[in-house]
Amino acid sequence: MPQEALVQTEDLGLLVDLYELTMIQAYWAENMNDTATFSLFFRTLPQGRNYMLACGQQHVAQLVTQLRFGAEQIGKLRGLGLFDDDFLEWLAGFRFSGDIHAVQEGTPLFPQEPLLEIEAPLIEAQLLESLLMNYVHLETVLASKATRLVNAAQGRGVVDFGMRRMHGIDAAVRGVRAYRIAGLAGTSNVLGAVTHGLSAQGTMAHSYIQAHDDEEEALIAFARRYPGTTLLVDTYDTISAVKGLIARMARDPDLNIGAIRLDSGDLEQLAKTCRQLLDDAGHQNIKIIVSGGLNEHSIRELVVNGAPIDGFGVGTSLGASSDAPSLELAYKLTEYAGEPRLKHSPGKHSLPGRKQIYREQREDGSYRCDHLTLRDEQAPGTALLQPIVLQGEFQDANLASLDAARERSLDAISRLPPELRSLVEARPYNVTISDKLEARRRLAQSRLGLPDN
Repeated sequence: MPQEALVQTEDLGLLVDLYELTMIQAYWAENMNDTATFSLFFRTLPQGRNYMLACGQQHVAQLVTQLRFGAEQIGKLRGLGLFDDDFLEWLAGFRFSGDIHAVQEGTPLFPQEPLLEIEAPLIEAQLLESLLMNYVHLETVLASKATRLVNAAQGRGVVDFGMRRMHGIDAAVRGVRAYRIAGLAGTSNVLGAVTHGLSAQGTMAHSYIQAHDDEEEALIAFARRYPGTTLLVDTYDTISAVKGLIARMARDPDLNIGAIRLDSGDLEQLAKTCRQLLDDAGHQNIKIIVSGGLNEHSIRELVVNGAPIDGFGVGTSLGASSDAPSLELAYKLTEYAGEPRLKHSPGKHSLPGRKQIYREQREDGSYRCDHLTLRDEQAPGTALLQPIVLQGEFQDANLASLDAARERSLDAISRLPPELRSLVEARPYNVTISDKLEARRRLAQSRLGLPDN
């Protein structure tokens, strides 16, 4: 039987690891359902990253309020043979009733800082773990990669060409949302573009040229069909193709060519040669776009070397975030029934309690440091975690548009210390732990009889 390509909203409750469901049935049977706080954070940065651009947390918070278990989904769970009928009946009436505090989309974050925190009855909060981590992991990893490309391009447009090598069609569509927030100029992915409002951009494939008997006639036919288009000129010989276009434009001044695209060879030298040819012929308005195995390092080299390039198309290294494809997100219980809870495993410590992040700025507006505190503390700076769901109701007034999120992310990144915006690992950004949060950690360890280390 044909299957739906993307996960449908009614199936989101089943987008869960099995142990979430078996645990919450055990909680339910033991009548353990006091208020719990879970924190979603990461302990370390991926290699080569100086910050992560938080993305997806407000998006998924909205989905949480729509989470339901319909008759079809309950039937599928019953078929697993693990769940009691009374528990399934309870699950059929599930509605999230808790609170979610989250940082705004496009916020640069650092280790131990929560992207979001859930405060809800234990069963509800536990159920959300896999769904939350999936959404936030994908969009944060892709947004963080995209922002490096934007930084490297130094104001030149970067376009997503990565759909065909991304890990699934759901990722390809959701990734465009992350790219828009991170500041990309466009995407070749039509569904992603129309879904998330990022400019749909594209050129042509070599097959179009190859299918014609004459390269020049192919290029001219395409330009007449799509005035202002970008023409791919490296199928056979780049310089010959550009010279041919210049000659045709001299004979036909009504031809409207917006840009040429270089996809192979020595991109720096080819761009310089083509720019000179176009400028000498009076076509300073025709732009040069390059693609072909690019990443932030090759883009940065082209920019530093003064290559006359107006935009970059990036595929595999963006869509797969090939140098750092994963983030070790953690979703940990930090408070239950009013008592602090923590994990104390080697290398996997967590901080107890409900938290807040304060971001302190210098007089010039640049970021000085962050303060990680308990939720009810005050510290210098702006509080980053804000309520996005209260008592199960999504707070629309606190959800920024994608345009606002994009503007905020670009502004926030510009306020980071310059070394953090570079493409090499820098000295860690200063995140202080408040005295009260540290005391809360010691209390939790003492309650468990754990050594203080």
